[in-house]
Amino acid sequence: MKLIDGKEIAAQIKQELADKVTQWKAEGRKVPHLAAVLVGNDPASETYVASKVKACQQVGFKSTELRYPTEITEEQLLAVVGKLNADKDVDGYIVQLPLPAHISEQKILLAVDPAKDVDGFHPCNVGKMVTGLPAYVPATPAGIVELLKRYEIPTRGKHCVVIGRSNIVGTPVSVLMSRKDKYADCTVTLCHSRTQNIKEITLQADILIVALGKPHFVTADMVKEGAVVIDVGIHRVPSDQTKSGFRLIGDVDFEQVAPKCSYITPVPGGVGPMTIVSLLQNTLKACEGK
Repeated sequence: MKLIDGKEIAAQIKQELADKVTQWKAEGRKVPHLAAVLVGNDPASETYVASKVKACQQVGFKSTELRYPTEITEEQLLAVVGKLNADKDVDGYIVQLPLPAHISEQKILLAVDPAKDVDGFHPCNVGKMVTGLPAYVPATPAGIVELLKRYEIPTRGKHCVVIGRSNIVGTPVSVLMSRKDKYADCTVTLCHSRTQNIKEITLQADILIVALGKPHFVTADMVKEGAVVIDVGIHRVPSDQTKSGFRLIGDVDFEQVAPKCSYITPVPGGVGPMTIVSLLQNTLKACEGK
């Protein structure tokens, strides 16, 4: 069993991005600029946005953080999006989800300029991704494919089973894994919470990507010998063995499943670090596109 080290790969990519920015500066070119919009004070969102700002600093990108209270109206937030669309210095931006209940996430995402949609959530980018045109690919799916590529894990003709059908991870990664690419070209089965006989399906998986959002959902009896397992889930659970009083676990029961795998991602330190570098790669693309 080999551990897929997302931290190490993310560090390599950050160095590559930093070298590119240094080169661009020397040539007198524009430095990529990523903006993040944060509404309210959701702890997970706060942590994620802080990580993005830190990552921008590490690679030499310019970053802007725009914070608004939970009470901001939909109309006011749409005005913020409009300003970011018009700001020529901002190459890409994200509106951190979830948004408060009184704001339509769909309305906000549709208002984002597809050319600055580095999250890859706008229907224009989703449509381009599905048809194989150049597009901003959602960060987590892009990060998963990058891990398979960097570890040179054979995927062509393999059976890839994806558990979870969200628009952020499950659905886009199922599309990417079925595309005619060197690190894709799989036969893909997309499972979800209503799938019957799920164990029978997962036991056929050469590559199992789990993004269901249920702690330790995948157990050893659901995985065949030699499978590649990518765990996207992350959950905070109580623990009396850590100073903080909690530990992080994934959707896969790592200790039981790992011995059966050829490759597996840990939680934390697997897919998570790749999500942020994928966002940075999209921002670089946006800047280059200008």
